[in-house]
Amino acid sequence: MSPPAAAPDTAALAGCEALLRPEGMHHEIELGGIRLGYRLRRASRRTIGFAVGPAGLTVSVPRWVGQAQIDAALRHKSAWILRQLAAQGRRHQAHQDARVDWRDGAELPWLGAPLRLRLAPLLSRTLLQAARPLTQEPATLLLALPADTPPEALRAAVQRWLQRQARTLFEARIALHAGAMGVQIRQLRLSSARTRWGSASSDGSIRLNWRLIHFPVETIDYVVVHELAHLREMNHSPAFWAIVHAAMPDYEQRRRQLKDGVVPVFD
Repeated sequence: MSPPAAAPDTAALAGCEALLRPEGMHHEIELGGIRLGYRLRRASRRTIGFAVGPAGLTVSVPRWVGQAQIDAALRHKSAWILRQLAAQGRRHQAHQDARVDWRDGAELPWLGAPLRLRLAPLLSRTLLQAARPLTQEPATLLLALPADTPPEALRAAVQRWLQRQARTLFEARIALHAGAMGVQIRQLRLSSARTRWGSASSDGSIRLNWRLIHFPVETIDYVVVHELAHLREMNHSPAFWAIVHAAMPDYEQRRRQLKDGVVPVFD
């Protein structure tokens, strides 16, 4: 006998009004004790389809299907729908938690550990250019900025510092792994992509997302090795993954760390 399905984590939906009452919703239904709104789309199709995203639930139905049949399909699919909505709710909360409060004393991850920001008006700007976090727990970054620095100016200063740190570290890790893998890069560029950590071109150039600087070095190394492997195989074939595995036998674990990590929201 199959084990009972896990109960949906409806607590994850608390406070997610955009999921429960999506913009442009047409109908409501109660599923699992939750009053849920959804958008209804009629189209030339044969079956009822469900899609759950950041904007909530959308139900696509054939033009001839009546409301009673739609309600029955929703109830039949309720466990899946609520699980997907709960997952969206957790992602939404993680996104909110990752927002940085740009002020003196704020913290954000740097190489997998907390980095505290401290405004130091008396610190010379010359020193700032070579600044490194102090050795303490948590590490502290001193910024030669006045105490009343606006949040957007503080954010810009920290981002510039992180990008400098990222380029220096990436160059060192590429040099370490490229030699062992028998490849040579032509150029390194920093990327600010929202959904991609790196890319490689057949001309030997590599792009790495500067936001990787928030992760531990071992996680960054996975992306470096991944992109260097593309200089030998410009695909994701078994031959490509064999190159990655040869250079980094535990790459799957590191890839999971990258997928599960939370990156600060810079807005």
